[in-house]
Amino acid sequence: MRLSEATWTEVADLDADLALLPVGSTEQHGPHAPLGTDALNAESVAEAGAEAFDGEVVVGPTIPVGVAEEHRAFDGTLWVSPDTFRAYVRETIESLAHHGFDRVVVVNGHGGNIDALAELCRRVSRTGDVYAVAFTWFDAVGDHSSDMGHGGPLETALLRHTHPELVREDRIDEARNGGADRWGEWVSGVNLAHDSDDFTDNGVVGDPAEGDADRGAELESLAADSLASLLDAVERRELD
Repeated sequence: MRLSEATWTEVADLDADLALLPVGSTEQHGPHAPLGTDALNAESVAEAGAEAFDGEVVVGPTIPVGVAEEHRAFDGTLWVSPDTFRAYVRETIESLAHHGFDRVVVVNGHGGNIDALAELCRRVSRTGDVYAVAFTWFDAVGDHSSDMGHGGPLETALLRHTHPELVREDRIDEARNGGADRWGEWVSGVNLAHDSDDFTDNGVVGDPAEGDADRGAELESLAADSLASLLDAVERRELD
């Protein structure tokens, strides 16, 4: 069930304590992919995971702005501070818990959100009336995870599968030629680059041409199965 499409009476009649909360970002993804890539991909995986799960779970509305100041040099990028982000996600989780959805999996589509979500889920689980964990889809797709870049093969592949009309196919060569091979500028295990424009001319990391729709379908299936397994574990977990 999509929470935003249900009536309050339908929610009241639902016998479930599990919820998925998609979280993404609105930020540059090169010249070929939309600013909403991370939010779109998080939502797609959340919905696929809910369908793959053998049980009742609601899918909350997607939170579209995250911790993304590292992309501020590129037009259209939006961001909030980690404190604001954690507070917003926490209060949304607490709202879900108020209505009985006290086991929440945050489905994340943006790397810049990972640290804030991990800290938030630990804190709310220790101090609140809800148990929460964070799931980042591109960390749960097996060997494909090693190809994760930015606007690269994985994100482009998933978009080509789920939202092909949003991929600017005529700009793939431009995206590849102006991109970087890896994220950051590393010396002695330290990333010297605080912002993405320090190491990529057009915001891309990786080759988007290596992510076709068939690969996107495989990524969605792998992520959905991983998420369904996580939901099963969260549902069965004994809580104090």
